[in-house]
Amino acid sequence: MCVGQLEFFNAQVPDGLKSFGSALCMTSISLGKYVSSLLVSIVMKISTRDEMPGWIPGNLNSGHLDNFYFLLAALTTADLVVYIICAKWYKYIKFEGINSEDNNGEFRV
Repeated sequence: MCVGQLEFFNAQVPDGLKSFGSALCMTSISLGKYVSSLLVSIVMKISTRDEMPGWIPGNLNSGHLDNFYFLLAALTTADLVVYIICAKWYKYIKFEGINSEDNNGEFRV
């Protein structure tokens, strides 16, 4: 996924902004990791009550990890719906730049 995302960012920005596109790609990956840890923290805070161990306890045999995976499946499904909507709305941009291909399939420099 990360390689595809980086290729997309590099293909859809002008030649002068390639490093900015790479920085946006890495920023979105790191932001995703923070959101992931925030999601685990929120789930643990909400699912842990009184003497209940919560969905993700230290001893996984006493928790309900299946509920957490159902939550992840629901969030992934919602993400897929948003992705499909954005993919239908998006128009691919082909830039003619220094390293782009000409009509014969050969690279120009």
